[in-house]
Amino acid sequence: MNRGRSEDRKSKRKQRAIVDTHPVPSPPHPSRRQLPLPWQTPKSPEDDPEAAGRLEAILASPSYRLPVEDPAFLENDDTRGPRLEIDYLKPEMLLRQHGIRGTIVVFGSTRICEPAAAQRNLRALRGTEVVQPDADASLRLGAAERIAAKAHFYDVARQFSRLVSRANHDQQDRGIVIMTGSGPGIMEAANRGAFDLGAPSVGLNISLPNEQYPNPYVSPELCLRVHYFAIRKLHFLLRAKALVAFPGGFGTFDELFETLTLVQTRKIKPIPIILVGERFWRRAIDIDFLVEEGVIDPEDRDLFWFAETAEDIWEGILRWHAAAGEPLYPVGGAGT
Repeated sequence: MNRGRSEDRKSKRKQRAIVDTHPVPSPPHPSRRQLPLPWQTPKSPEDDPEAAGRLEAILASPSYRLPVEDPAFLENDDTRGPRLEIDYLKPEMLLRQHGIRGTIVVFGSTRICEPAAAQRNLRALRGTEVVQPDADASLRLGAAERIAAKAHFYDVARQFSRLVSRANHDQQDRGIVIMTGSGPGIMEAANRGAFDLGAPSVGLNISLPNEQYPNPYVSPELCLRVHYFAIRKLHFLLRAKALVAFPGGFGTFDELFETLTLVQTRKIKPIPIILVGERFWRRAIDIDFLVEEGVIDPEDRDLFWFAETAEDIWEGILRWHAAAGEPLYPVGGAGT
């Protein structure tokens, strides 16, 4: 026993002697050295007078650029995969950061402006037709008259967005928001309704060859832009709790029919799809004709319904979700 304790004491003395002989150095600076490494200084012109020119050519070469700093590389066909990934990832990260768990997606014509602007445009065109009467002027005037007749949909979209935003505020739930393509017209009206109440709304813009601007009512921190239409479509539906389609053109039809197809095939879970303005939609799309021709089934008529007012749209969405067993809000919440 004594011999063992003696050996332990000798071992500890030896360890202390080693520590005293080899003290622990102070931690080095995390980013700065006392002396530069060899590659931190370019080759001296005393050794090679032409080295500086060669080095300048190397540093300016596209091959030396970091991939993220090389536009030509990033826009190459071979890098489309990574571009698609980051095109998806940035909006997804921002939506998560802001706690957006559900969206009410609103589409409609960019040309259906607020009633006062529609009347102003109509007056201007009427004056032009008097000065320069021609077939094109008459066509433009007729279109402007019909746009003015549909301008009340701007107010409907704005009021609908207010209803959604007010319900979310009453439920203390900022996770369900209005989402649009961030453009003018009906999309502007939807973002504007949320803006009226100080509520957030999302605008998902797309890069196009011609310069464009998002409408000024999208929440700045939620005004997103992507390059690929496919990624934009994905984000429109990833969190969608409803799709509300006002009268519109190719873009509105594109989003509407893609959603109808995804629901018809059950590629996505069914969501409420509301067509606002039955008179417009029944002439624009003859669903009964498609059923009679056998190209869709009778049950496909029930994938959507028509509405005219903001209240009808919102109450219909709430009832649909309740009937599906997935109410937007807890029992006793908004609209119940």
